[in-house]
Amino acid sequence: MQRILKSELFSWIIALTIALILAVGVRAFLFEPFIVEGASMEPTLNNNEKLIVNKVATYTGSVNSQDIIVIDGDEDINYVKRIIGLPGDKVEMDNDKLVVNGEVVDEPYLDEEIEKAHAIDMNYTGDFGPVTVPSHKYFVLGDNRLNSMDSRNGLGFIDEDQVIGVSEYVIMPIKEARKTE
Repeated sequence: MQRILKSELFSWIIALTIALILAVGVRAFLFEPFIVEGASMEPTLNNNEKLIVNKVATYTGSVNSQDIIVIDGDEDINYVKRIIGLPGDKVEMDNDKLVVNGEVVDEPYLDEEIEKAHAIDMNYTGDFGPVTVPSHKYFVLGDNRLNSMDSRNGLGFIDEDQVIGVSEYVIMPIKEARKTE
């Protein structure tokens, strides 16, 4: 009887060890949850929403313009921002029109905010640029352009190595669960 208990206990220890290794591996290399802190991505993402971030995209080089990313900042601070310019892109803002490489980029996630700003005779995003994004860097903006520290004013260009991953889904609060875009 004692031999059976030892065998069963050993089986449980092995199973739990494997489960722990898999959980740590998934979190370290594939997907990780993050919490949005602050209002810089409103109206797209709200303070305290929990995201699932795809880390594989950083390993495979499939980070794209318009992706929402989590950035590893200084002193244990992570930032959530939208990629606007990739390495080599020429980026500028002209009267609330985002222009990348001479082409106007549609930003439908800002339509309502831009309309509100224009109703009171102001721009939602101040004009800047053109700026050319250096090699191995990204130009990022928060969606809340009036209240965001980003590549325009404090973060500067983001090094490719600072990107933790691409936001895929909002998972909390459950009633707000959705794919991030």
